[in-house]
Amino acid sequence: MAIDPGARNLFETTQQQQGARRKFRRRSWIGGVGLGIGVTAGLLYRQAPGFWHQYVHELGEPVEKPPYHPEPAKWPDRGLHAAWLGHSTVLLKVDGFTILTDPVFSTRVGIGLGPLTLGLKRLFLPAVALDRLPHIDLVLLSHAHMDHFDIPTLRALESRKVEIVTATGTSDLLRPQRYKRVQEVGWNREVQAGPARVKGLEVRHWGARMRSDTWRGYNGYSISAGRWRILFAGDTAMTGLFRNLGEHHLALMPIGAYNPWIANHCSPEQAWHMAGDARAAHILPVHHMTFTLSREPLHEPIERLHTAAGNDDQRIAVSLIGQELSLT
Repeated sequence: MAIDPGARNLFETTQQQQGARRKFRRRSWIGGVGLGIGVTAGLLYRQAPGFWHQYVHELGEPVEKPPYHPEPAKWPDRGLHAAWLGHSTVLLKVDGFTILTDPVFSTRVGIGLGPLTLGLKRLFLPAVALDRLPHIDLVLLSHAHMDHFDIPTLRALESRKVEIVTATGTSDLLRPQRYKRVQEVGWNREVQAGPARVKGLEVRHWGARMRSDTWRGYNGYSISAGRWRILFAGDTAMTGLFRNLGEHHLALMPIGAYNPWIANHCSPEQAWHMAGDARAAHILPVHHMTFTLSREPLHEPIERLHTAAGNDDQRIAVSLIGQELSLT
């Protein structure tokens, strides 16, 4: 699948946004910060000055519209349908059963301080607005990192009709009584959610939301529902642990944030290799183009993935936020 030149120009324009208004935003921010927030900001600066510089840089920057807008209301109740909504958020419909992976619909992800969120700002809006989602049957959470486990989004999704499957040691971040059911699953363990059998998979990452809560788990998942099998790799560095999983119709594979974090995030070439290990007929690349998490250019991960695929790149189901896949 070729990358739309117009969409690429949009990405490049977003990356190049700069100019005199940044100085104005810095002055406005410094003048408007309350005492308590200012103290917290100072602590964050000392611990992570790179983050703070990025935060100030992003103040006032627009969040662009996504290049595509899927129409899940038109998906039939038969078959496997998927749309990439941004970052690691994928909307799936499997023979009428809807699944949402790592839902993040907030403009920023990070630490909530009253009306403010100290964290990363998204570059593109979600391809489907939160209030335009279809009914969700299952929310699948890979780990507690703030760009995957967004508390405001999860609060908005609370419903006695929604099930949650999440990693071991993470349900305390939720309000379980407000969902139909919340199940934690560890590596090589399985749980049932409606017609979906969900197996937790070991991946190469880490689970702590803050620095000290190192007990939290982190998963990939293999999902079986009817005749369909889907791999959601979550976040992972290169691993050979997907080799004995059997065939999958679709693999949701992370391809971004590898420079310089290759010890915890796979490269596009490694993602392609691991999808091959899982014998995935189609690959839906995630974890790129949405937040500035690392140093690689915005469009580099998807371009490298297509290069790695070579003549087999028709297996790449989507390339841009909002694109869809339907299998029957």
